[in-house]
Amino acid sequence: MYGKLDNPVYHSLNEYHKKFCLNFGNSKFYNPEIAAFGGASDIGKEEDIAEYAKICDDFLVFGAKPTVNFATALSQLVCDQYVLENKIEIDFTEDIVLITEENQKELNDFILKFYPYYFKKRTPELGRYFGIFKDEKLVAVTGERMQMDDMTEVSAVITDTDYLGKGYAKQLVAFVSGKIFDDNKTPFLHVAESNMGAKKLYDKLGFGHRGKINLWGVKR
Repeated sequence: MYGKLDNPVYHSLNEYHKKFCLNFGNSKFYNPEIAAFGGASDIGKEEDIAEYAKICDDFLVFGAKPTVNFATALSQLVCDQYVLENKIEIDFTEDIVLITEENQKELNDFILKFYPYYFKKRTPELGRYFGIFKDEKLVAVTGERMQMDDMTEVSAVITDTDYLGKGYAKQLVAFVSGKIFDDNKTPFLHVAESNMGAKKLYDKLGFGHRGKINLWGVKR
């Protein structure tokens, strides 16, 4: 049922996010102004990945370990993949607002402060971002990243360190997931294998653990 999640980047760029796709042989990558990652239909070939490296020298490849002898560094990040099959029923106590163009700079500054590696200036074009504001500033966000025709990834679940422990992430994940269900799509997400706090939250919210997925960092 969720077989496309074995290769979520490739299928996102083959479907809903096709307009952001750069094709290199059997590999598909996001325009690096949008996001610096991609994936192959099977195993990424060195010549294909090397072509992308000409325009993006620090990026991720999802899935099978690529062959990249040219890289100065090849790192591995193991992530857990979760899928949500039913809406999350919780009481919302905070005002959750859609981030618009008016707040775009604040969103960019906020995420780059707490979560810089995976975010680019144009990353918000991938989907909707929602936030909680306190003391007239953005203190927590959650958004959408990879999107297929029938599934959307919940991403960028970030809370300002001065506002932790208030349940903001819980409410934002539930809210964004609800919006995805309203689109008649299934929410999924990825979290680093070592992030036990986040995994505990997702388990509590009803996300089902689907399996592991490897992310390979390529750096020239």
